Amino acid sequence: MPRPVTLFTGQWADLPITEMAEMTAGFGYDGIELACWGDHFEVDRALAEDDYCEKHHALLAKHNLQCRAISAHLVGQAVLDNIDERHQAILPEYVWGDGDPAGVNERAAEELANTARAAQKFGVDVVNGFTGSSIWHLLYSFPPVPQKMLDAGFELLAERFNPILDVFGQCGVRFALEVHPTEIAFDIYTAQKALEALDHRPEFGFNFDPSHLIWQGIDPVEFIRAFPDRIYHVHIKDAIVTLDGKSGINCSHLNFGDPRRGWDFRSPGRGGVNFEEIIRALNVIDYQGPLSIEWEDSGMERTFGAREACEFTKKLDFSPSNVAFDAAFDEAS
Repeated sequence: MPRPVTLFTGQWADLPITEMAEMTAGFGYDGIELACWGDHFEVDRALAEDDYCEKHHALLAKHNLQCRAISAHLVGQAVLDNIDERHQAILPEYVWGDGDPAGVNERAAEELANTARAAQKFGVDVVNGFTGSSIWHLLYSFPPVPQKMLDAGFELLAERFNPILDVFGQCGVRFALEVHPTEIAFDIYTAQKALEALDHRPEFGFNFDPSHLIWQGIDPVEFIRAFPDRIYHVHIKDAIVTLDGKSGINCSHLNFGDPRRGWDFRSPGRGGVNFEEIIRALNVIDYQGPLSIEWEDSGMERTFGAREACEFTKKLDFSPSNVAFDAAFDEAS
């Protein structure tokens, strides 16, 4: 049976959830992945109000939408990050507080733990998100970076995330890190180190998103093969490398959508990701979860893009074979 195709609402948080749910159904999606910002899924209200989750379920049922995951990327970013003024724009006021970095880290960690509690109350068992990273700025080793500084970043992951994951475990919810630049894990090797730092505990896995791998030169299919039991959720998102001899892969401080960049995101099927091989790899590991569109394409009108992405993904997906194509010859012999 084809996997449900859902729409992640993170790039649509300027719209109220009532409008977003209606639009998502109108685009043809089977379900919705709710962002924990805007009014799409408010963790504090979900825990404080007896009927909050019930009302959300009623809204989704009205539009025949399922929800298999909620996403806490923004608050997760602040758990490990070295906090600065940029974080104020992405955090709830009660998490930002007075902006003292240690306090922001602490409140972000508690909010992520509360997100697991809210997910349990809402009835979903996956929270997608980010971790942030205290060592992302050490990516280029000059001045030379001592190994102990890098090790400290993964030790901090264990120190801050093990208590969070304890709550996830108590709630029967899994955390799916979207492997991504600026996170503690941004490729296959750092993802392996993150799992090792957390002693491979089952509450921690990955939200597979090929768009963040391909421009780095990483084969997304190899990521699936490396972590077959840790793919807890999947984003369908595309990207393309557009190097022209003037800008590099680090993009020259040019923002998304600037045609001078060395790479950018694209609507699914319009970039460089080989989704055919990804579907085949997901079939091999028996991934049965949603294929969730995270739509980001600065050069395309988003309602057109969301509808086209849904059609593309539904046409793309297929179940694995339950019989060898030449089985009839074995029977004949």
